[in-house]
Amino acid sequence: MSNFLAVDTSSRYLTVVACKGDKAERGYIENCALNHSVVLMDEIERVLSRADLSPDECDFFAAVTGPGSFTGIRIGISCIKGFAAALGKRAAGVTAFEMLSYNVNSDCGFAVAIDAAHGNFYVSGYKSSGVCDVPPCFMDRGALLALDRPIYGFEELDLPAYTKLNAGDCLLPAVRFFCEERGRYDNLGALYVKRSQAEEERIVKAGGKP
Repeated sequence: MSNFLAVDTSSRYLTVVACKGDKAERGYIENCALNHSVVLMDEIERVLSRADLSPDECDFFAAVTGPGSFTGIRIGISCIKGFAAALGKRAAGVTAFEMLSYNVNSDCGFAVAIDAAHGNFYVSGYKSSGVCDVPPCFMDRGALLALDRPIYGFEELDLPAYTKLNAGDCLLPAVRFFCEERGRYDNLGALYVKRSQAEEERIVKAGGKP
């Protein structure tokens, strides 16, 4: 098994995972209050120490690339890119959709949903085999329910047939699968399913459509 450090700063929670061979340590803050920039490095230091792992011993670094909080995503990616560049190591990205779907055990097709505020959601759909059949998209509540599938996510969402997963438990198996087993590296770019509110406001002011 590889040595690696992985972080997820894409939502209200914060997850940090450090793996040294078959030993894994995790730090999880359920409600980081979007304060990732303040607590991230301290949490990384604590988790690395518990794993008896130094950054230069890591084979690669990984971050969750979204969708989610625009600021949170940038913080996680910037941090991991910094480690990788400074130490000459590989950097990998795993989307929040991949992290969710990999940890779902379903005998039928399902959807994963992430709160996008104002009754909207970032959504991706999967067959029971885990193959994506609804590419990442932005949906309102009605469109999401029209998929008529069980729905999984990390947050407290008022949706029928909804199951909340623990975000802190999902990062490690997803990184091990997509990065270690599949050898998927060098894809550390943010996944933005829609424009940020600031971008949309600039477009509207310029006379365009959001």
